[in-house]
Amino acid sequence: MIQRREDNILARDYQGVDYEQIMDLWNRTGLGGRGRGDDRDIIEASIEMGGKLVVLEDGRERRIVGTSWMTFDGRRIHLHHIGVLPEYRNKGYGKWLTRLSLEYAKKKGYQIKLEVREDNEKAIGLYRELGFQRLGDYDIYIVRDVSSLDV
Repeated sequence: MIQRREDNILARDYQGVDYEQIMDLWNRTGLGGRGRGDDRDIIEASIEMGGKLVVLEDGRERRIVGTSWMTFDGRRIHLHHIGVLPEYRNKGYGKWLTRLSLEYAKKKGYQIKLEVREDNEKAIGLYRELGFQRLGDYDIYIVRDVSSLDV
Protein backbone atom coordinates (compact mmCIF):
# COMPACT_ATOMS: atom_id res chain seq x y z
CA MET A 1 0.00 0.00 0.00
CA ILE A 2 1.42 3.32 -1.06
CA GLN A 3 -0.61 6.50 -1.29
CA ARG A 4 0.67 10.00 -1.86
CA ARG A 5 -0.95 13.32 -1.10
CA GLU A 6 -0.38 16.45 -3.13
CA ASP A 7 1.86 17.88 -0.41
CA ASN A 8 4.39 15.07 -0.94
CA ILE A 9 3.39 13.12 2.17
CA LEU A 10 3.47 9.39 1.48
CA ALA A 11 1.48 6.71 3.34
CA ARG A 12 3.16 3.32 3.17
CA ASP A 13 3.72 0.12 5.10
CA TYR A 14 6.40 -0.12 7.78
CA GLN A 15 9.91 -1.18 6.81
CA GLY A 16 12.57 -2.28 9.30
CA VAL A 17 14.68 0.80 8.58
CA ASP A 18 11.83 2.97 9.92
CA TYR A 19 12.18 1.70 13.49
CA GLU A 20 14.44 4.38 15.02
CA GLN A 21 12.45 7.24 13.50
CA ILE A 22 9.22 5.65 14.75
CA MET A 23 10.65 5.35 18.27
CA ASP A 24 11.56 9.04 18.12
CA LEU A 25 8.05 9.96 16.92
CA TRP A 26 6.32 7.83 19.58
CA ASN A 27 8.54 9.28 22.32
CA ARG A 28 7.98 12.86 21.14
CA THR A 29 4.21 12.40 20.92
CA GLY A 30 3.87 10.38 24.14
CA LEU A 31 2.45 7.36 22.30
CA GLY A 32 4.90 4.73 23.42
CA GLY A 33 8.39 3.50 22.93
CA ARG A 34 10.78 0.91 24.23
CA GLY A 35 9.78 1.59 27.83
CA ARG A 36 6.24 0.49 27.01
CA GLY A 37 7.38 -2.70 25.31
CA ASP A 38 7.17 -1.35 21.78
CA ASP A 39 10.37 -2.86 20.46
CA ARG A 40 11.25 -3.96 16.94
CA ASP A 41 10.52 -7.65 17.63
CA ILE A 42 7.03 -6.89 18.97
CA ILE A 43 6.20 -4.63 16.04
CA GLU A 44 7.37 -7.13 13.45
CA ALA A 45 5.69 -10.09 15.22
CA SER A 46 2.41 -8.16 15.31
CA ILE A 47 2.63 -7.61 11.56
CA GLU A 48 3.32 -11.30 10.97
CA MET A 49 0.20 -12.15 13.01
CA GLY A 50 -2.04 -10.07 10.73
CA GLY A 51 -1.43 -6.56 11.95
CA LYS A 52 -0.14 -3.56 10.07
CA LEU A 53 1.92 -0.45 10.75
CA VAL A 54 1.28 2.45 8.41
CA VAL A 55 3.79 5.28 8.36
CA LEU A 56 3.50 8.73 6.89
CA GLU A 57 6.72 9.95 5.36
CA ASP A 58 7.55 13.47 4.27
CA GLY A 59 9.05 12.72 0.86
CA ARG A 60 10.98 15.98 0.75
CA GLU A 61 12.73 15.38 4.06
CA ARG A 62 12.73 11.54 4.07
CA ARG A 63 11.27 11.74 7.55
CA ILE A 64 8.60 9.67 9.31
CA VAL A 65 5.94 12.16 10.44
CA GLY A 66 3.03 9.93 11.48
CA THR A 67 2.01 6.36 12.33
CA SER A 68 -0.97 4.09 12.80
CA TRP A 69 -0.23 0.66 14.26
CA MET A 70 -2.83 -2.08 14.10
CA THR A 71 -2.49 -5.37 15.94
CA PHE A 72 -4.72 -8.42 15.47
CA ASP A 73 -5.79 -10.84 18.19
CA GLY A 74 -7.85 -13.23 16.07
CA ARG A 75 -11.06 -11.44 16.99
CA ARG A 76 -10.46 -7.72 16.62
CA ILE A 77 -8.02 -5.27 15.14
CA HIS A 78 -6.66 -2.99 17.85
CA LEU A 79 -5.65 0.46 16.73
CA HIS A 80 -2.60 1.88 18.52
CA HIS A 81 -0.26 4.78 18.22
CA ILE A 82 -2.10 7.02 15.79
CA GLY A 83 0.05 10.07 15.97
CA VAL A 84 1.61 12.86 13.98
CA LEU A 85 4.61 15.00 14.86
CA PRO A 86 3.52 18.35 16.35
CA GLU A 87 4.81 20.38 13.40
CA TYR A 88 2.64 18.29 11.02
CA ARG A 89 -0.60 18.50 13.02
CA ASN A 90 -3.84 20.19 11.95
CA LYS A 91 -3.28 19.29 8.30
CA GLY A 92 -5.56 16.24 8.15
CA TYR A 93 -2.87 13.60 8.57
CA GLY A 94 -4.40 12.05 11.70
CA LYS A 95 -7.72 11.71 9.93
CA TRP A 96 -6.00 10.21 6.89
CA LEU A 97 -4.18 7.66 9.06
CA THR A 98 -7.42 6.74 10.83
CA ARG A 99 -9.25 6.30 7.52
CA LEU A 100 -6.45 4.06 6.21
CA SER A 101 -6.78 1.99 9.40
CA LEU A 102 -10.54 1.69 8.95
CA GLU A 103 -10.06 0.62 5.33
CA TYR A 104 -7.68 -2.11 6.50
CA ALA A 105 -10.14 -3.35 9.15
CA LYS A 106 -12.98 -3.36 6.65
CA LYS A 107 -10.89 -5.28 4.13
CA LYS A 108 -9.95 -7.84 6.80
CA GLY A 109 -13.58 -8.02 7.97
CA TYR A 110 -12.91 -7.60 11.69
CA GLN A 111 -14.08 -5.13 14.32
CA ILE A 112 -11.67 -2.34 15.10
CA LYS A 113 -11.10 -1.08 18.64
CA LEU A 114 -8.98 1.68 20.11
CA GLU A 115 -8.14 3.33 23.40
CA VAL A 116 -7.84 7.08 23.74
CA ARG A 117 -7.01 9.33 26.67
CA GLU A 118 -10.19 10.88 28.03
CA ASP A 119 -8.65 14.37 27.84
CA ASN A 120 -7.82 14.03 24.12
CA GLU A 121 -11.01 15.74 22.98
CA LYS A 122 -9.81 16.42 19.46
CA ALA A 123 -9.05 12.72 18.83
CA ILE A 124 -12.31 11.63 20.44
CA GLY A 125 -14.20 13.99 18.14
CA LEU A 126 -12.41 12.55 15.11
CA TYR A 127 -13.06 8.95 16.14
CA ARG A 128 -16.76 9.66 16.73
CA GLU A 129 -16.98 11.44 13.37
CA LEU A 130 -15.55 8.33 11.69
CA GLY A 131 -18.02 5.97 13.38
CA PHE A 132 -16.39 4.82 16.62
CA GLN A 133 -18.66 4.47 19.64
CA ARG A 134 -17.72 4.41 23.31
CA LEU A 135 -17.57 0.77 24.39
CA GLY A 136 -18.62 1.04 28.00
CA ASP A 137 -17.96 2.13 31.49
CA TYR A 138 -14.99 0.14 32.69
CA ASP A 139 -11.37 0.71 33.55
CA ILE A 140 -8.45 -0.79 31.66
CA TYR A 141 -5.58 -2.44 33.57
CA ILE A 142 -2.22 -3.69 32.34
CA VAL A 143 0.89 -5.48 33.56
CA ARG A 144 3.77 -4.25 31.39
CA ASP A 145 6.54 -6.27 33.00
CA VAL A 146 5.25 -9.86 33.28
CA SER A 147 8.59 -10.96 34.72
CA SER A 148 7.67 -9.06 37.89
CA LEU A 149 4.60 -11.22 38.51
CA ASP A 150 4.69 -13.51 41.53
CA VAL A 151 2.79 -16.48 40.06
